[in-house]
Amino acid sequence: MNKEANIKSVSAAIHIPGSKSLTQRALVAAALAEDNSFIGNALVAEDTLYLMDGLRALGAQIVAADGGFFVSGTAGKIINSSKEIFLGNNGTALRILAALVTLGSGKYVLTGEKRLCERPVGPLVEALQSMNVDIFCRNNCPPVTVNAAGLTGGKIALKDIESSQYVSALLLCAPYTKKGIDLSLQGEIVSAPYIDLTISIMRDFGAKVSETGQHEYSVEAGKIYKGRDYFIEGDASSASYFFEAAAILKKPVRVNGIGIRSKQGDLRLLPILEELGCKVYCGDTWIEVACDNLQEGDFTFDLNDMPDMVPTMAVLAAFRKGKTVITNVAHLRFKESNRLDALATQLKRIGIEACETADGIIVSGGRPHPAVIETYNDHRIAMSFAVASLAVPGIEIYDKKSVDKSFPGFWEELKKI
Repeated sequence: MNKEANIKSVSAAIHIPGSKSLTQRALVAAALAEDNSFIGNALVAEDTLYLMDGLRALGAQIVAADGGFFVSGTAGKIINSSKEIFLGNNGTALRILAALVTLGSGKYVLTGEKRLCERPVGPLVEALQSMNVDIFCRNNCPPVTVNAAGLTGGKIALKDIESSQYVSALLLCAPYTKKGIDLSLQGEIVSAPYIDLTISIMRDFGAKVSETGQHEYSVEAGKIYKGRDYFIEGDASSASYFFEAAAILKKPVRVNGIGIRSKQGDLRLLPILEELGCKVYCGDTWIEVACDNLQEGDFTFDLNDMPDMVPTMAVLAAFRKGKTVITNVAHLRFKESNRLDALATQLKRIGIEACETADGIIVSGGRPHPAVIETYNDHRIAMSFAVASLAVPGIEIYDKKSVDKSFPGFWEELKKI
């Protein structure tokens, strides 16, 4: 990657919203913090609005302001409003709040839309049960019911987890436990960069987190979060669709709001784009991608650390001569949709050979043709195929509102290309 751009004219300059992952974690830390915080450039989208409503139900005061949100924290003193907490289809919020409410007192019920109630939460429930929490769910899925009486903490091990959100949930509430938490992860770990992101935010808000070994974490009790001003950088996942557009359309595109120093794991997509023939230029607050010709031939990519990039890569693969094999992402079957099945089905609909494997998808590039794309109410399916519609007039997205989950302004930004 080059730090300076030598592109003579950028065909489009895109502005992306604040990172969904950073916004959600910062809001939770601020809601638990002592004193007040201001979360600047926070993402305002369906997922974050559900989370904010949930945090308000637990006693945090969150008020919209110019450029972000003021948050008056609870200092870890969670209230019980006796109302069911409804979280839409926000899996991150459901898992984090399931752990967070254990710090309170009394009965809490967390639920959401039909699809959320099909997404697994069992390993987190079992982990909390091992710390003597009275918590249960149905068939390893929400609704989650917690009879809370504080959280003791202690030593805990998670093995072969299908979501890093379980880890983030336990870590975020650990400073408020009686003993702190010593957490070890064994076997397969998916989406590991999101754990690093969680720890970074915890430290930024004043928690003491130590990495005591490989995939071993210790969080000290009593070192609670302190209110602060926190600025949210642009969302790397949202940026990926415009990098995809640059590659498919062979037009340089600049994305503003995220830069070379970002810690977001989804920017690991950029070296892959370079391997496929793109050129990448980075500054402190922007990233440009340009492409004259996509590399032909067969490629295999392990995207375990950045599963949200699979729709982006799979649709990009439809326009490249050769076979693209994406591996180690079996957990995508439990996202907003069964993303592996959704991608294979919709790629076939536009005339591209694609098939699911046990842990991924294989796409053979060709000549996509027009079709109406079913999104399965999944924002990432909608946005990745929307880019294809720029190259193939007649590809239409059935449910355009699904993007509101993470990027309400997506269609306006797409018009700039």
